[in-house]
Amino acid sequence: MQLDVLNIQGQKTGRTVELPAEIFGAEPNDHVMYLSVKQYMGAQRQGTHKVKTRSEVKGASKKLHKQKGTGGSRKGNIRNPLYKGGGTIFGPKPHGYDTKLNRKVKDLAKISALSYKAKDAAIVVVEDMSFAAPKTKEVVSVMKNLNVADKKTLLVLPEYNDNVYLSTRNVPNLASTLLADINTYEVMNADVLVITENAAKIFSESEA
Repeated sequence: MQLDVLNIQGQKTGRTVELPAEIFGAEPNDHVMYLSVKQYMGAQRQGTHKVKTRSEVKGASKKLHKQKGTGGSRKGNIRNPLYKGGGTIFGPKPHGYDTKLNRKVKDLAKISALSYKAKDAAIVVVEDMSFAAPKTKEVVSVMKNLNVADKKTLLVLPEYNDNVYLSTRNVPNLASTLLADINTYEVMNADVLVITENAAKIFSESEA
């Protein structure tokens, strides 16, 4: 898959990059994508939810009345879950939502997500961006020049750049990530991928 490299003004530079068909032309596997997204979403959960059982709520431990002879039901103490203010039965306890996913499955999910974006022609390659200082205004201008300002965009960078990160973090509908950290959820959650030239070249080098 060959794509033109655009400059930050949105014009063709005359250069092209070849994205490997093994990654961007594979047959997508929807099920492994579902598993990968499910794992990612589960890992975002804190899992700190908790309710108090009858042994943890306030209240006397004295039995309310004798067991038999009252004509009513037998009762324990005021912390009984059937009473207002009593403990909760089978309530949530703190636990993690992490699930294990094999590396090959996760890789296949990412390849499937990238293949979908390639099929939808939702990939833009732009020359490498660098700013002398963090400037949100400049990033907004670049996104407008690339005709992606009104779309949910994922900017893929080859390495961390503090000025680029600080410039993009406050732009609505724009998220940035490193190529090494790219995941299925972020790819599928975006309408379009904007990949810098050096990041795109890494794809080709990895398949060489």
